[in-house]
Order: sequence, then C-alpha cells, then structure tokens
Amino acid sequence: MRSGYRLTGMTSRTWGRTILAFQLLGLAAVTLLATATSAQQSVDLGELDAYFAAAREDWRVPGFAVAIVKDDEVVFAKGYGVRELGKPGGVDENTLFAIASNTKAFTAAALAMHVDRGDIDWDDRVVNHLPYFQLYSPYVTQEMRVRDLLCHRSGLGTFSGDLLWYGTSYTREEVVRRVRHLPPAGGFRAQYGYSNIMFLAAGEILTAVAGRSWDEFIETEIFEPLGMTNSYTSVDSLPGEPNVATPHAGNGDRVVSFPWYDWDNIAPAGGIISSVSDMAKWLRLQLNRGAWDGRTYFSDSASRTMWTPHISYEVSEESEELYPSTHFRGYGLGWGLMDYLGRKVASHGGGYDGMFSRVALVPEENLGLVILTNSNTNLPVALTYRILDAYLGGAERDWSEEFLERSKRARERSEEERLEFERARVPNTRPSLPLEGYTGTYGGPMYGDATVALENGHLVVRFLPNPDLTGDLTHWHYDTFEVEWRREFPWFGKGTVQFLLDKTGNVVEMKVDVPNEDLWFTELEFKKQE
Repeated sequence: MRSGYRLTGMTSRTWGRTILAFQLLGLAAVTLLATATSAQQSVDLGELDAYFAAAREDWRVPGFAVAIVKDDEVVFAKGYGVRELGKPGGVDENTLFAIASNTKAFTAAALAMHVDRGDIDWDDRVVNHLPYFQLYSPYVTQEMRVRDLLCHRSGLGTFSGDLLWYGTSYTREEVVRRVRHLPPAGGFRAQYGYSNIMFLAAGEILTAVAGRSWDEFIETEIFEPLGMTNSYTSVDSLPGEPNVATPHAGNGDRVVSFPWYDWDNIAPAGGIISSVSDMAKWLRLQLNRGAWDGRTYFSDSASRTMWTPHISYEVSEESEELYPSTHFRGYGLGWGLMDYLGRKVASHGGGYDGMFSRVALVPEENLGLVILTNSNTNLPVALTYRILDAYLGGAERDWSEEFLERSKRARERSEEERLEFERARVPNTRPSLPLEGYTGTYGGPMYGDATVALENGHLVVRFLPNPDLTGDLTHWHYDTFEVEWRREFPWFGKGTVQFLLDKTGNVVEMKVDVPNEDLWFTELEFKKQE
C-alpha cells in the first residue's frame, strides 16, 4: 500500500482472513543466474529455488517473483505461479507488480539528488517549499523539515488520513491541504507513526524544486538512465502491457482477483509498478551507494543519511523471540533499518490492493533481494529471512512454516473477534426513527461529505469523495446499521454505521466503523448538515 510494515497476519490488510486451497496453473520460465565466485559457493541457489516453489504451494498464492543481487551481479531471478488465478499466463522475472510503499525509497533518493545539487537541504522547512502545508499545531507546521517527512515522526498516527487519498478524486495537493484537520497521535519527533501522506508532501516538494512532476522526475532521472524500461508510476501505463500480474486477496472462503486500483494521488508514497528484473537494477544502485554504470545519482553521504535511523521503535518481546539477533529497529529516510545476524539491514515492505512486496539490503555483504507477489500474504517476509539466513550464515529455520502458523493464529483471533461482534448484537430492537429520519448529507472539513438516501425501501450510504464507497445499510440493532459495500475491497469487508441522536430525537451525526488494520474509518467526521 501503502504501507510498509503490516506483518501480523496472513492475507489482505486485515491480515485476519485466510486464503484457502486453490490450484495454481502453470509455472513461469526460470532465469537462474548462478555465479562461480567463491562468495557464492556456500549458497545453494537450487535449494533456495526448491524452497520458494514449495512455499508457493504451502501458501497457495497465485504467483510471485524473486531476484537476488550479490556483489553487483544478479545471481537469481525467477517467477513462480501464475499472473492471474485460473488463467495460464505464468509469472517470470519481467512480470509487473505494484511495489507500493517500496516507492518511498525512490522519493527519498530523488530528494537526495536535489540535496546533492544544493537545491534543497534535508533541514529546510517544509513551508518554505509548500506554503499551504499545515498540521495540527502552528509550532509543528513551522518546524517540520524535509527529513521529518521521510521518517514517520510527524506526530500523526500510523496510516492516519489514508482515506483522504484512497479512491478519492482529490489531487495530491488537496490531500496534503486536508491533513491540517488530522489530530496528533503522539509527540512531534518523539513517536513513530507511519504516514503515507507525509511522503506525498515530500513528493510535492520534489515537484516544486524540480519544476516538473514527481512522475516525470522518477521516469527521466531514475528509470531511464538505470535502464528500468519496464517500470511505471501510474496504472494508466498498464493497458496494452502483456506481462502484468493481477491482484488477489482472500475473502472468507474465496480467493478473489481485483482490478488494479488508481493510486495516482498518493504515487510518491506507493505508486511505482515494476518487475524484479528492473528492481534488481535499483538494488545495485543502492548497494553502490548512489553510483552505478559510471554515473552518480546521489552521493555516498546522502546514502548514509538515508540509512541512518531518524526515529526508533520498540523491539517487542514477541519480536525478540522470533528474531533473537535483532536488537534495534528504526526508520531512516525511506528505509526501515534493523540489525540481523550482526549486520545492518535496510528493508521495506509494500502493500497494495491485492499485492505485497519486500525489499532488503545488507550493505556490508553487497547483498540485496526483492520479492513481488500478487497476493496479500506474509510470504515475502518469510522468504526474505530464508534468503538472509542463507547468505549470512543463519541457523536453518523453516520461516515459511513459522509464518504460516502465525497466520493461522491471526485468523483464529480474527474469527473470535467476529464472533464477539456477533454476540454483542442486541436482538429484537428497532430503529428510533422511520428510515426517512436518517437520510441527508453528513460531513466534516477533513474528509468531505457522505449522503444517506432511502432507495427501494432501504438506506444507502455514499461517500462522495470516493464513489466506490457506496454501501447498503441493514438494521443491526438500535440506531446502528450494518453496511455492505457494493464493491469488493481487499482491505476490508462489512462495517457498521451508527446514527447519533440529540435530546430531541433528531439525528446529529453518523459514526462509521469498518474493522481493518489500514484505513481508519473511525477518524472520519460525519456531522448532519442542515
């Protein structure tokens, strides 16, 4: 997505659903680029290949691709499974996937290029480049610096405000303008809060400084010179492309394919579409600290800045048990940072509607990897650790099996939460008002308006900024209705709409709650409009 660190469950962003058994048709062509160097003799690429293939079967994902870079060479690049469930087209190293939040490193690097040129400084005030930028506090607004945008220390909560851009008609600038209405979740520069919208603001700064769009800069200054000819910044480039993966996610007892969703208005935080073959070039650039094939894109100093922790977050007891060699976790500029088996690792995840990806770099070992999938599962995380162990001498562990077990437990917790919700329903209640009493326009300054209308004897809610968020309301209990969306989403399913009444019995507000782990419906304000 959008985001980078949603690793607790198995499937879509709710991570509490499961992908049940289905058959995957066809195998992709293989490109195994083994080397004869001594550094590679201890790593059995054939064994890794077999492990990846078995993991695909165990997780029952439609398809994925993997590339590994070692000592400035692509030593492994292969696709597994199919591009779309039920169709014969296989995944290979050139198949296109959304890399989602792995885009953030591109945005940070693009700004680093301008830092090296003297056009901006990491510590420039954001308002000096975006005069319309405003946050929850005048002090924070004035003190927010460019580097603050890139390391998730704005004080906003994780994923806060993401419904502003998700499927809406708002421009990138309008999304940033509306952030002023979001409340803080913690102290400025004191608490980690993963923010896609701050990276969007960083992309707007790039546009202002470069004098051209973020998209044009990424394409002309990074993709083209690196030879990433199979990479794009918008879903608008996909029609006519023959080798494109289709997004998938689990929904109950089904595996569902989804159309590509337009993320153009959040592109600097998650819009890039690429293949493992192209991403391997990006890995080589990163491992060479900004220099590749005779050209310097960004300086060694900028590379070190991006790989320096700017905010830290807790290594939990659960994480200590799972990764005993990891002692710190933090975030640099566009990269998550940690130690693993005595080495520093720069990595990131990316969740898109029906896709998940993972990138990891071990600079001192000149090692990089990228995993792109067309399903929202934790498979890329499991494979990442399997690869790291192979190259760094880790103990032999079946990471795929371990993460599958964790996903099973997450599904069980999710099911228990669903049953608890069902048990909380009070039977035999009636709405306080006739259905007409709930109709009208609701809204607030942050998100905008929603309407509730009576159609064919039942209520229908429509979020005006995002027409896809149209749902049918069925009475649940009291003045709460269950909402079932007319469009299927990989991130979330049904939710509730509660109508609040004043002391005279008139509706004054609508509260929306759609349980998931990424899009916070509860932070939307929908006051009844006169």
